[in-house]
Amino acid sequence: MSQSSGGTGGPAPRRRPRRRGRRLKSVDETSAGGLVVDVTRGRAAVIGRLDRRGRLLWSLPKGHIEPGETPERTAVREVREETGIHSRVMRRLGSIDYWFAAEDRRVHKTVHHFLLEALGGDLSDEDVEVTEVAWVPLGELDERLAYADERRLVRRAAEQRAEFGVDLDGAESA
Repeated sequence: MSQSSGGTGGPAPRRRPRRRGRRLKSVDETSAGGLVVDVTRGRAAVIGRLDRRGRLLWSLPKGHIEPGETPERTAVREVREETGIHSRVMRRLGSIDYWFAAEDRRVHKTVHHFLLEALGGDLSDEDVEVTEVAWVPLGELDERLAYADERRLVRRAAEQRAEFGVDLDGAESA
């Protein structure tokens, strides 16, 4: 009779082979953008981009911070580039961070969001990264925005009641 080391007597368990593939390099990216509001009409400009499956996903305009640029300047520039709307920063809304894989790297992205007031310009989707742009009534943003983190930011801003004449839930202030 053979000696047992306490096993079940069956074949030895197999070890899973280790993955010998490349480990993705992690990089940090920082962007800025925000919620740009047309105060007189109670609406916000949003952008639509196609995802990998060809679905149109609506989001707030945003983009990479250039060297030497502040997040506030980036937000104003990106809103203009992606929507055609000239704006000014009213206040900071907050930041969102998330991870995604792109090409041969894992990206940790932080996006600084601001509340911006639309000052002029014409809605335009000329930016190659944008498929569509639209003005959306403030009360419909929660239904339109594709990303939960952006919806939460907009709801939080609405709860704080903007100081510039229009509540972010779409009701005019007195």
